[in-house]
Amino acid sequence: MFAFAIWDARRKRLFLARDRMGIKPLYWTLSGDRLLFGSEIKAILESGLARAEANDRAIPELLSTRYLSGTETLFRGIHRLLPGHTLVFENGTVTTRQWWDVPVGRPRPDVERLSDDEAVVQFRARLEDAVRTRLMADVPLGMFLSGGLDSSAIAALMAGMIDRPLQTFSVAFEQRAYSELDYARQVSTAIKADAHEIVIDEQDFFGALPRLVWHEDEPLAHPSSVPLYFVSKLAREHVKVVLTGEGSDELLAGYGKYPRALANWRAGEYWSLAPEPIRQFVSDTLVPRLPARLARYAKRSFLAMPRTPEAMFFDNFASIGLRRQQSLLHPALARLATPETYAASRGYFDGPNGSSTTLDRLLYTDLKTYLVELLMKQDQMSMAASIESRVPFLDHHLVEFAAALAPRMKLRGLATKWILREAVKSILPAEILTRKKMGFPVPFALWMRSPRGADLARDVLLDSRARQRGITDPAAVAALIDGHATGTMQGGDALWSLLNFELWYRTFIDGEGIQTLPSSGPLVHAGPEIQPLGATA
Repeated sequence: MFAFAIWDARRKRLFLARDRMGIKPLYWTLSGDRLLFGSEIKAILESGLARAEANDRAIPELLSTRYLSGTETLFRGIHRLLPGHTLVFENGTVTTRQWWDVPVGRPRPDVERLSDDEAVVQFRARLEDAVRTRLMADVPLGMFLSGGLDSSAIAALMAGMIDRPLQTFSVAFEQRAYSELDYARQVSTAIKADAHEIVIDEQDFFGALPRLVWHEDEPLAHPSSVPLYFVSKLAREHVKVVLTGEGSDELLAGYGKYPRALANWRAGEYWSLAPEPIRQFVSDTLVPRLPARLARYAKRSFLAMPRTPEAMFFDNFASIGLRRQQSLLHPALARLATPETYAASRGYFDGPNGSSTTLDRLLYTDLKTYLVELLMKQDQMSMAASIESRVPFLDHHLVEFAAALAPRMKLRGLATKWILREAVKSILPAEILTRKKMGFPVPFALWMRSPRGADLARDVLLDSRARQRGITDPAAVAALIDGHATGTMQGGDALWSLLNFELWYRTFIDGEGIQTLPSSGPLVHAGPEIQPLGATA
């Protein structure tokens, strides 16, 4: 992992480079005849040579995917250098090029001729080597342990490679339905780790949120960023480097959306052969008349949507889908909420060569988009606590091997990450291998249904500043808050995205600095200093 700059004084030439997978961030902008760059956007703003202006045209993509997939950021004129890319600045001209890419669809005879058992053995060997390489350090190391398959696999391998008990760090919420501590404890006991835990509550979460938006430079894509910061703080009390399980899901088809999306895509191919009047009748007349729960699923299926990647793969899993944005956004911005919103993601989906399977294309797209945002979260939240995080699953030797594997080695029916489960089944408890994926759950939607949560949303999203901004439609936002509070609509993801966007806007564009979300009352300004955060251990 790296992001670096080399200044060639003799040639007056600046060279920037970013690592293959985007583990480390790198931003840049032009100011006259100067190029400004940094690992954080706020460093560029601090120069005084770049203004903090909102990139309004990027708002629909931000609200739908939770992040921006291309080179643009939410700051107008400030760009990100993409993973696996270099930038040269010479004679006032910027030139970028790609120096590495995930080799999806490229022939690998040495991998393709392996039997399933041989592939499992080689995958295990490459994973062990990736972990061993990342244990090189002159400082204490630990492991973020959620109790899921990915972090448990890395932890178990680490435990067998060091000569002392492994230090593990886990975080959970008070609500049992949002806690994986039982699983993390099962793993830490099995590998004889020295386990550390932290439990946080609603007050911890909302007390930290505005400060973490400042750390991220852009709206937080995922509520799990907040507990990640708290567990990073906990780990920093004991170690200086941690390993994490990021990357496995995008590399090996670990999300439940993959089998659902593929089944929907295949069914849509056959459904498209039906006469247009029949398809129109089912979509416009029959689906809306189904019972509420069934209709909700049918509207997200081949029965009610066009068979395009934009509809079935991107908008179908959006935080705020394009149709909802049409009502939530001011008309001037709502006009931008079209399938073109997903142009960058569609470009990645179309990138692999024609021999690539649909699953290969989905994984490639997520490795280039969703994973890059997860890595940003991992880097910013851990560095906010002054701790380094390392990602074994993204060792490029392992990535290149996994990219060449046949889809059956990743996804078998509804079973995800097949090859990983086979590779580590001898070192993990059976329950960890077969448990349902939780994905770092956060009770944000639950909190927003309480009177206190709904009031907080109104204070932030419907105050005079938000109304005068002219980005959202206040009446539609009010209906979203009330509908979610009463349970008549699912609005947790949308409220999270809108809340973070408003906090970001006040912090950076309005220039108010870090905000504070009090337990009651309106949002107030906290000032420029970051205060220590308290947590319940």
